[in-house]
Amino acid sequence: MTQSHLDRDVLNRLNATGIDRLLAIMAALRDPQTGCPWDIEQTFATIAPYTLEEAFEVADAIERADWPDLKGELGDLLFQVVYHSQMAAEAGHFTFADVVTAISDKMIARHPHVFGTDSRDKTAEQQTRDWEAQKARERGPARTLDGIAQSLPALTRALKLQNRAARVGFDWPSTGEVFDKLVEEAREVVEARDTLTHEALTEEIGDLLFVMANLARHLKVDPEAALRAANQKFTRRFARIEDWLGEQGKRPAESDLAEMDALWNRAKAEDKAHP
Repeated sequence: MTQSHLDRDVLNRLNATGIDRLLAIMAALRDPQTGCPWDIEQTFATIAPYTLEEAFEVADAIERADWPDLKGELGDLLFQVVYHSQMAAEAGHFTFADVVTAISDKMIARHPHVFGTDSRDKTAEQQTRDWEAQKARERGPARTLDGIAQSLPALTRALKLQNRAARVGFDWPSTGEVFDKLVEEAREVVEARDTLTHEALTEEIGDLLFVMANLARHLKVDPEAALRAANQKFTRRFARIEDWLGEQGKRPAESDLAEMDALWNRAKAEDKAHP
């Protein structure tokens, strides 16, 4: 066996259990003398895309109800928290323990009906309002839409912006007005598609999508989840088209729209017969 580059103290910490072992692994990976060159080079900015990716993979495992995979994906996401915390500790900003303390304090402060003296006799909706009110107090004298992360998926951010505005009264009173606005925005896209610049058309499409997110909010549908489900449905049905074409020794590029559309309808009927 080759001798490890790690000193005895590090090796001992790697024999720890639970989160202490993971923290020791992260520290070893970032050690300037004996760590992994790739890990040493990373920064908050370069790791952030991986953090987002891991969060999406957690959501994907949940949607597929793949619990063994979820265990692994949650571990990957936890590792991202540990990674950022290690880099922050090296820069003197904060430690992993500080992160744990901050979230613990926040959860206690935002649940006075559990950890304090507030009544638990509240609806989930009232508890959500109380949660947002507490967040607003923590933000202090900020603008209504401050604090909603720019890096969120666009549909999710649209939903959060609209929810925040609605809490101060900036909202249509019923779904009917949202449908009217949706028709208006769709008409503007139709009218503009042959006359506007690409930049202006992009703006009109953005307006249409924003109203779609608002319609989903009024109907109590998560637009991000709805679109993910639609993506999965499209993937599943198109895969069936490829399967059926393959039985004929063909690929999609060797077919035509009419044939593939007929197969799409067949896949759609199959879905409805076996939901």
